[in-house]
Amino acid sequence: MSNFHRRSAAACAAAERERQTLAAAGFKPDVVTRIQGEKLAQLWERLDGSPRYRDLPHVRARDFAGAPVTEKQEVKADPFGFVRDDGSHVRYYETSGSTGSPTPTPRAVEDVVWNTASVATVWSRTLRPGDRVASLLPSDVVPVGDLVASVAEHLDCMLLRCYPFAQGMCDWDRLEELFSRFRPDHVFVAPGVMLQWTRLLKQRGRLDAVRESLRTALLLGEVSTAPMRARLAALWDCRVIDASYGSTETGTIGAGCEHDRMHLLLPAHIAELRGEDGAIRPARPGDTGELVTTTLNNHTRPLLRYATGDIGGVLPGDGCPCGLGLPVLTIHGRASDAVSVAGRPISVENVESVVYAVPEVTGYLIQLRGGDQPAARLVLERDVDFTGPPEPVAGRIRARFAELGVTWNSVVLVNQLPALTKAGASQKNWKRTNVEWLD
Repeated sequence: MSNFHRRSAAACAAAERERQTLAAAGFKPDVVTRIQGEKLAQLWERLDGSPRYRDLPHVRARDFAGAPVTEKQEVKADPFGFVRDDGSHVRYYETSGSTGSPTPTPRAVEDVVWNTASVATVWSRTLRPGDRVASLLPSDVVPVGDLVASVAEHLDCMLLRCYPFAQGMCDWDRLEELFSRFRPDHVFVAPGVMLQWTRLLKQRGRLDAVRESLRTALLLGEVSTAPMRARLAALWDCRVIDASYGSTETGTIGAGCEHDRMHLLLPAHIAELRGEDGAIRPARPGDTGELVTTTLNNHTRPLLRYATGDIGGVLPGDGCPCGLGLPVLTIHGRASDAVSVAGRPISVENVESVVYAVPEVTGYLIQLRGGDQPAARLVLERDVDFTGPPEPVAGRIRARFAELGVTWNSVVLVNQLPALTKAGASQKNWKRTNVEWLD
């Protein structure tokens, strides 16, 4: 047996023991806290092998509460300074670079196995042995495609990779043919890609036929809002779930259950929130702030109090019908993605909670002009089967934004927006492609 397979088998066995322990205890907080403590003790040992961590006084003293925050830009500026170079790396990934230069992220066998097992604990409530799973996600450079494939394999599902932007291999025509033959039960896809494909299928009159076998759409790769998921659920006549939240650097932090609740994977992360005052507090129900995580399952790049740059809120987990009991996480988007409209900050969640609640609209573009005469224009893409006058729709949307304190200079509908504004995930970053600075 190769070293790879020996380490993989050992990690799988340890992950399975943890799963059985958590399942038997019903994910009770005291059991989760005990597992976190055991893993934190192991994490200190791994931090000793990290050039950027090993000489920090708080690491040498094993002082978690006093440890400083690791900022994202620190890791971007010196990515290999945070890596344990012990010769065990088996995968190499890089971040998409949507918030700056790409960050190299090698991984060991243990990183892959533990992340897969952690996510499978929640996704197993949706994916069953023998189910057919289609993945419309990129498989190159970033790890998301491999994660879905690994979880599907772990749960004894049948997998099809069919990313529609794989030039020379798969496009929208091929995707339509694949779905007619493969007939997937579940699809993993970025929200923007799902919206774009829905529009294309409606234009072709093929949506009813293609959606026939689908039971669940699992959205990941970018923030999705409840109105968007409800819209897609109605169009595809299936359940739509916010599937996961995490990053290439951290691994998966939250995973969505069958009731569309994103549960914090506390056995894999110590989650904290940084408030506007800069103070770091435990991620307790009812709190909101920038999510800060300590990665308990990361072996190659352990991260201590890593600031994700994402604003999140936490709710109690015991109210979710799934019964997992893990706290529910809501991601509101990147703090850096907020823009100002007529002096009022607005986030992707604010915008999409209004736009995608209107069935006549399938996309949007915010156009801003600064300087001496600032202006804000909202351009909306009308659905292919909407032929009515645009003024009532624009008026409804303008009124809804006014209730939120946001005033647009103009709201207009167009027949089609550029594909890049709605392509999703690796094809786009919300702020960069849904916001256009006219000056």
